[in-house]
Amino acid sequence: MHGMRTIITKAPGCGRLPVRKLWLTVFGCVLSWAAPLNAQTQLDRGKQTVDRAIAALGGEQFLHLQNRVVKGRIYSFFHDQLSGLDVATIYTQYLDHPPAKGLAVRERELLGKKQDYSYLFLEDQGWDVTYRGARPVADDSWQCYERTTRNDIFYILRERRDEPGMLYDYAGTETYLSTQVDVVEITDANNETIRVYFDHNTMLPVHQSFSWMDPDTKQRNDETADFDKYRDAGGGIMLPYSVQRERNGYKSYQMFATRIDANQSLPPNVFDLPPGAKILKKVE
Repeated sequence: MHGMRTIITKAPGCGRLPVRKLWLTVFGCVLSWAAPLNAQTQLDRGKQTVDRAIAALGGEQFLHLQNRVVKGRIYSFFHDQLSGLDVATIYTQYLDHPPAKGLAVRERELLGKKQDYSYLFLEDQGWDVTYRGARPVADDSWQCYERTTRNDIFYILRERRDEPGMLYDYAGTETYLSTQVDVVEITDANNETIRVYFDHNTMLPVHQSFSWMDPDTKQRNDETADFDKYRDAGGGIMLPYSVQRERNGYKSYQMFATRIDANQSLPPNVFDLPPGAKILKKVE
């Protein structure tokens, strides 16, 4: 190397230390200084990428999104085979202050052309509502909803971005479905990580993935979601009109919206159980 001199040195009790050994020692020190610096750079770049994504989604308008109303069709699948479909109107309300327990969001899914049955998801409980009454959803259904919501990139950016211990690690660029993407791994204080692909040109989220361990079977599960066909939902807030989710490589859910409106006047009591509804026993 230019300007480098051969150096011979002594270490106590070791006699002469070969030049190669000295160089490896010095190089190891350089690495120990450089690694934290590089890691910090990646975290800074990851946070900058997320900030650009928030700006693309609408900036302050997105961060103060109060509610959205989605109208369209939803499809459910089991091992890629269609198992259910329906027209749906989905009301979602974001809470400015996370509750002590549960999620900082409420959701009402009205299903069918007559909207005569629905699912109601509150901060810490879900309900299956029909003409027979209101039944608490099974524990595994609630856990699935809670897990999917907490790890949803839009929920993270709206509700969780400033959580203590939240890290944004820039993982580089890739090509995903012919689109160049910037990849950020978001890790929370519980060491749970979600990997998000942001379109390099628009900075909008196009794909996400995360894994979780089933506490009963000890089996690892991989979940992904794809987001497409973004449109302005009002006030410059960009939201996807197409969402597809997969679990362990099998398609599980699709949503095709025909209309999305942000920050609307919602129907009164939309997040309440119907007056006088009979409370039914939970199905275990």
